[in-house]
Amino acid sequence: MTDSSTPRRDIDRVASGLAACLPALHRALDRQVAAQYPHPKPPEGRLALLRFVAQREGATVREAAEALLMKPNNVSALVSQLTEQGDLERRQDSADKRVAHLHLTATARERIAEVRELETALIRHALTSLTEGQQGALGSALGALEALTRHLHPTAR
Repeated sequence: MTDSSTPRRDIDRVASGLAACLPALHRALDRQVAAQYPHPKPPEGRLALLRFVAQREGATVREAAEALLMKPNNVSALVSQLTEQGDLERRQDSADKRVAHLHLTATARERIAEVRELETALIRHALTSLTEGQQGALGSALGALEALTRHLHPTAR
């Protein structure tokens, strides 16, 4: 919902800036992680699925597909690949044998934590190059960015 006192051009400027900045920020962070991470970095789809399961241990393929905005058959294929690699486990539902719940293996859990720590360290280092005012503005914007994410992707947590 837009505040009627906010000029349209300001909204357009912010929207355009975010649309340009956020993917560039993601790519820069992704490349730095790939360069510094001591293990082969999984492709984005696999990594997204692993991160989802880390947050929602025991989720089903259908739940993962909905949250990741992917087709269930594509998620199922990723689950098969990650299971073969030893990163995911499928555990059959006790009530409905057709349903499997997804769980990270200990190794995958450790690697996801390592990636998150590396991302945090890289961003922390970059933040130190900003002024206190810029750091404060980014901190203040976190809530708004999370709300924007929820609006664009309602299943996002």
